[in-house]
Amino acid sequence: MDFTLKIWRQEHARAKGKFVTFQVKNISPDCSFLEMLDILNEELVDKIQLPVSFDHDCREGICGMCSLYINGHPHGWDDGVTACQLHMRKFKDGETIVVEPWRSKAFPVIRDLMVDRSALDTIIQEGGYVSVNTGQAPDANAVLVSKEAADLAMDAAACIGCGACVAACKNASAMLFIAAKVSQLALLPQGRIEAKDRVRRMVRKMDELGFGNCTNTYACEAECPKKISRTHIARLNREFMCAKLIAENTL
Repeated sequence: MDFTLKIWRQEHARAKGKFVTFQVKNISPDCSFLEMLDILNEELVDKIQLPVSFDHDCREGICGMCSLYINGHPHGWDDGVTACQLHMRKFKDGETIVVEPWRSKAFPVIRDLMVDRSALDTIIQEGGYVSVNTGQAPDANAVLVSKEAADLAMDAAACIGCGACVAACKNASAMLFIAAKVSQLALLPQGRIEAKDRVRRMVRKMDELGFGNCTNTYACEAECPKKISRTHIARLNREFMCAKLIAENTL
């Protein structure tokens, strides 16, 4: 398979970027998108040209580092996959493919297709954890959790923090990411102890870092590679309003 690639090239965060066109030929349909970029980079290195910088790690859809905007969709248009799981057989032979970095004020470009997504880590540091001493692992039935709550918590915990929800939102909102992290803890008894402080701190930090507000267009859910439900955003809003009311009444 042959492809025309229009790839965003940018030397650093303050440099002016532009699209550069490349041609790749004889690509196996079984290649993943990142393997195809590897082939392109090998050709560029052989020509003594700078390879295209892009982020990756596990290449198994687990780490979320392969943050590529492909043909107008985070991770490409295939459903429920990351860029490393997207195969070239999903494209047409001879197709032109446009590849960009995430576009968000909170995700400054490092180089080419690499962006700094540490803002998501900063939000986690504000409360996306349980800090109380829970002791050793209890017996399986010692802490009672309903199956419904456990299933919802596990669904929320599937979030890999890739930032596709931010890239998909026209306001670059991180609401789905925060909602998933709040839900996975708020639904469990171990996480309820710090629930009020957690949601207030995480939402406040999201605003400070320059993320936008939720647009209610559900683009985040549609583009999420782990199919995190927008219903978690509703839970986040409830948790935040309850925490705010409790804080105001205790002043």
